[in-house]
Amino acid sequence: MTTRVLICDDSSLARKQMARALPKNWNAEVTFAFDGRNALEKLRAGAGELLFLDLNMPEMDGYEVLDAIRKEDLPVLTIVVSGDIQPEARARVRKLGAIEFIKKPTDTDLVLKLLQDYGFLRPEDLVEDHEQSAASDTTNTTSTSAPISLNDYLQEIANVAMGRSSDLLARLLRVFVKQPIPRVEMIARSELSMAISAAQADSSYSAVCQGFTGAGVAGEALLLFADASFNDMAELLHYEDMDTESIQVEVLMDMSSILFGAFLKGIGDQLDLKLGLGHPTVLGQHRQIGDLLEHHSTRHEKLLCIEISYELEDREISCDMLVLLTEDSVPFLEQRLQYLVD
Repeated sequence: MTTRVLICDDSSLARKQMARALPKNWNAEVTFAFDGRNALEKLRAGAGELLFLDLNMPEMDGYEVLDAIRKEDLPVLTIVVSGDIQPEARARVRKLGAIEFIKKPTDTDLVLKLLQDYGFLRPEDLVEDHEQSAASDTTNTTSTSAPISLNDYLQEIANVAMGRSSDLLARLLRVFVKQPIPRVEMIARSELSMAISAAQADSSYSAVCQGFTGAGVAGEALLLFADASFNDMAELLHYEDMDTESIQVEVLMDMSSILFGAFLKGIGDQLDLKLGLGHPTVLGQHRQIGDLLEHHSTRHEKLLCIEISYELEDREISCDMLVLLTEDSVPFLEQRLQYLVD
């Protein structure tokens, strides 16, 4: 008996990885959805009895999809596959009806076990001379055989690394970190301040930077912390007398230590390399974005920029993290991408 499987993820790389994690000799018909709305359209048309669902997507995220499935009583069992590994994220998807949660990158052995545990993979569901069902993405724009761009690749590994850093922050501060979709683009250094989407032109920020190097990769991480967030963050970190400059610097350093360390290790693990980290440096305090990034404005080489805007739920706390990879890092990243998709 053929099992109808729907894989929903906005990343073409993640869709490909999830499809590869399924047993090769499983009698399954696999189709794909590129976002939550697309997934619901396919489910209403009967395209899936088992759904592998990402959480962090544009337009309609995984939480909204689960809520719609429950309200419409759609006949599908859902396994969430996400880089957001916060305990609260796991609890929320369970409450919304997901039967299991798998963290990215996907563990093929765990997928196999879950398929067996929930009765989707029985001896009679395996075929000896398996000819894989034509698993095509009916969006007419992406498929598992379509080329995967470097930006898509970096967005997906940034998504996984962001999940690790958010999980650490959530556990330390006992908060829930909203998961944005990482932005990836190649920009000139001189355009950096204009490219930061979360920055408010009339607001002041404080910033910390930390360089990193690895075999074939180099760059720096920047944390831009909104001054308006200092008091709330100091309270969460149990600091007192927030008006002193030394305490504000400590808050900056604490935040950068939490976010930089976990994020860069997550990137390094996925690229299979060890990143050496430099010492964090305070770029400036209580200044506008353009002033804080002045040291970039006179240099003309391009940067591969990954931007993540962190927000804490129910708190007036936000910060922007930029991971800036040098143009010389691009050939190494393209090589790693080619190795991954071959």
